[in-house]
Amino acid sequence: MCVVLEIVLLAMVAAFLGLRLYSVLGRRAEQEEESVPQRFDSDDKPVGMVRPAAASPAAPARPIELEGVMPAVERGIREIAAADSGFNLAQFLDGARSAYRMVLEAFWNADRETLRELCDDDVYEGFVSAIDAREAAGESLENALIRIEETRIHSASLDGRMARISVLFIADIAAVTRDKDGNVIGGSLDDAIESRDVWTFSRNTAARDPNWVLDETDEG
Repeated sequence: MCVVLEIVLLAMVAAFLGLRLYSVLGRRAEQEEESVPQRFDSDDKPVGMVRPAAASPAAPARPIELEGVMPAVERGIREIAAADSGFNLAQFLDGARSAYRMVLEAFWNADRETLRELCDDDVYEGFVSAIDAREAAGESLENALIRIEETRIHSASLDGRMARISVLFIADIAAVTRDKDGNVIGGSLDDAIESRDVWTFSRNTAARDPNWVLDETDEG
């Protein structure tokens, strides 16, 4: 009886030790099977890798900046902006600078088609009349817009739905006039002359066409 009891006690002790050993070795085996953390598995990123930025709320619309302008000009610009929700002063000025260059070059090169697209009827007819007279005299222009030094709002108004903005351009222009034989009869490409022009652009704010047209030219 004592022998049987002793065998049972030894079996229980062996079973207990076996469970303890399995629990220790089993956990170690599971840990060894896990991948070893690598350098880029952490939150640190290698040089040159950009982490995507968190989404930010949409920025509010930028207010119209009109520092240093006359009150009448500011009032006109704000009235135009109120009538046309798509009006952007910075974009308008960029477009005005581009139009200034395009119209001048079209006039110098007798490009009537471009002038027709950018000017209203009165201004177009004035340019074409000057081109016709130049061609009748056998003369041609070899002009170059060197740079636009300054672009500034001169006046702005809203009459009903018709918006009109006058822009002062101060630019350096080199001009040469040649006769029918190609001889220089005026000007020089070596000396640029400062030009001051006030051009007025207009647009019907109720129209779908977002483009402005040149409807008046004057000296600044």
